[in-house]
Amino acid sequence: MSNEVRLAFGHPSERAEAMAGDDPLDRISLRDHIVEVEIGAFQAERGVTQRICFNVVVEVQPLTGPIDDDVDRILSYDRVTEAIAFELADERLNLLETLAERVAERILLEPQAMRVFVRIEKLDRGPGALGVEIVRARDGAPPPDLSQGDVPHPELVYLSNAAIASPHLGGWIDQLEALGRPLIICVGASSDAPAPQVPHRMAQRRIDLLAIEQNAWVLAAKDDRCVVVETRTELDWAMKNGQTCVWAPSKMVLDAVDTPSAQPRDAVALAAWFAATFDAQEMLVVGAELPDGASVPLRAASADQDRL
Repeated sequence: MSNEVRLAFGHPSERAEAMAGDDPLDRISLRDHIVEVEIGAFQAERGVTQRICFNVVVEVQPLTGPIDDDVDRILSYDRVTEAIAFELADERLNLLETLAERVAERILLEPQAMRVFVRIEKLDRGPGALGVEIVRARDGAPPPDLSQGDVPHPELVYLSNAAIASPHLGGWIDQLEALGRPLIICVGASSDAPAPQVPHRMAQRRIDLLAIEQNAWVLAAKDDRCVVVETRTELDWAMKNGQTCVWAPSKMVLDAVDTPSAQPRDAVALAAWFAATFDAQEMLVVGAELPDGASVPLRAASADQDRL
């Protein structure tokens, strides 16, 4: 067997050793770490869990001076497994490639980590293991500050159909943008064109989510400042760049690790769940009744008033 083939199928630690160069780094490794999780792009992979196996090698800067048997001086193995657990809990993912990238990025936030090899394999999708392997290195820049003080707290607003049709809509957006916080608007389904009804529960859920998204585009057509977004990445970018967003819920709801108990037909409660995922300080509900049991403070406003 050639050296290239051996390395391709060997543990990532063998790849790390072969790529060490003239100034090798220290290495820590995690072998055969198996987690059961829902992941996958195919419909057959939704609603079920499968086993995925992680093999990770992290190259770290050698310590200077005595270790003194002090765990605080080294990159703990727990930080590797915590990075995996964090990314699995953040949202449901379709691709192993995405998961590998995110795990590698999070590990490289550790000050000692210089390069990371990540292999992830699905164990239950066929007679063998199906997987990906990536290598990522720090770019030389210091790790970003992950303190919560840098995380923007958006202004979450739910607009009823009456509010969307109100002549005060543009003025409300002016007032909300003047608060200086990122603005995210949520809506429900239109009452003018009720969504089709089918006996299949999961199919109905998707239909109801799409009905909300149709109404989001109706709102966006009424004010050019409103941009429909569907992913957490888009929302994070918009919040950092002062863009007013209208939430299209399908992807985030269907990909949520902790699936919301609120159904799409209860659009205000679903919006309150969404607000909680962003640690919103409150959600303003314009022209609709407040739901019970919301985990974020709610404030009501009439769709007839010109000031919020």
